[in-house]
Amino acid sequence: MGAEDRNDRVGRREARRRAVKRRRLAAVVAVVAVVGAAIAVPLYASARGGSNTALTAAPASSKPKVRVKANRKPPKPASRTLAVSGRPSDRARLKLAGVITGNISPKSVASSGAGYVTAQNMMYRHSVTVYDAATLKLVKTIPDAVQLSKLGYPQYPGVVRGAPVEAAFSADGHYGYVSNYSMYGAGFGPEGSDNCTPSSGTDRSFVYRIDMKKLKIDRAYHVGAVPKVVAVTPDGRFVLATNWCTWDLSVISTKLGREVKRIPIGAYPRGIAVSPKGNAAYIAVMGGNELVRVDLRRWTTSHVGVGAGPRAAVFHPSDRYIFTTLNAEGRVAKLDLKTGTVTAKVATGQAPRSLTIAADGRSLYVVNYESGTVTKLRSSDMRTLETIEVCFHPIGITYDRATKRVWVACYTGSIRVYNDW
Repeated sequence: MGAEDRNDRVGRREARRRAVKRRRLAAVVAVVAVVGAAIAVPLYASARGGSNTALTAAPASSKPKVRVKANRKPPKPASRTLAVSGRPSDRARLKLAGVITGNISPKSVASSGAGYVTAQNMMYRHSVTVYDAATLKLVKTIPDAVQLSKLGYPQYPGVVRGAPVEAAFSADGHYGYVSNYSMYGAGFGPEGSDNCTPSSGTDRSFVYRIDMKKLKIDRAYHVGAVPKVVAVTPDGRFVLATNWCTWDLSVISTKLGREVKRIPIGAYPRGIAVSPKGNAAYIAVMGGNELVRVDLRRWTTSHVGVGAGPRAAVFHPSDRYIFTTLNAEGRVAKLDLKTGTVTAKVATGQAPRSLTIAADGRSLYVVNYESGTVTKLRSSDMRTLETIEVCFHPIGITYDRATKRVWVACYTGSIRVYNDW
């Protein structure tokens, strides 16, 4: 073989090597491009308030579902800010962002104000599920099983379970407080009932404290029988819990770590609205037609009539008005605290249960349990802005300030999340 042939062969060999290298390089570039696209698309969607890998975006013609899976290590809530509109809430309209399913049966949902939303799943699932408010992903499922003997109650040996009903959070979102309908285990009798009385002998229950940084139950407070709603005073000094079966209000000192007062309220106390100024709390007495005002400095009480079967209550940010659902009337009432009179009542649907208010105070959101709807009201004149179909038996609702989203708990096993931009 001549030198020229050898050179040609060597040249072809080198050309083939260069071609192989080019093909390999092209393949690497293609893989990088695909991976980059896979990352960029959900990030772009999330920046617009849309979906991520656990959430399919909600086109106009479909209803997305989230397949929630717990992460092994609880991540911090997403720090990014959604691209939400700056318009007032009463000019926005509710639009479905996602549907969360999984091993849940939520009685209530509550925004921590610091990046998390929790669902309280009663005795049906014995858990509190924690979600990232921005991504809608399940962050952790917290079982309600505890060893009370390790939390300061040696009279209750072994592991017992609760039944999470409602939750409230400290102003900084560091701690969550969860009521338990009943306790289950050694030392505890049958659970309470809807028609119990103080003479029924229903066992006392507990309120748990959850460290929201560790997502772990770290304290328990012994309260009355069948605690329902919990609320935290703005200064964080006290946690309040309405006790359904003992017809009273537990006052927990967060400094002392125990119940320090029990205040008689009346038949079947439930909702709690704490004044933004922190000077008073108003308790909805579902077995009657009034709210009980509790002075948070003197611990005295007074009464104001609002209508039949008040269940939930919320303050306007101005500190002047309280809005309350009247479960027996199917209406929502607006109470003017300056005059002490109900200035408006509006029908929203059958059995209005829970309600929440937008951060700007301009809109109210009410779940109508038997109607399967959510009604949005303008707080200034109580005009109905919209009523939307949500699910069978919506029971709980919360507003997340940072994302301007409304979360609705459906008792049948899902959570529906709506953008309100």
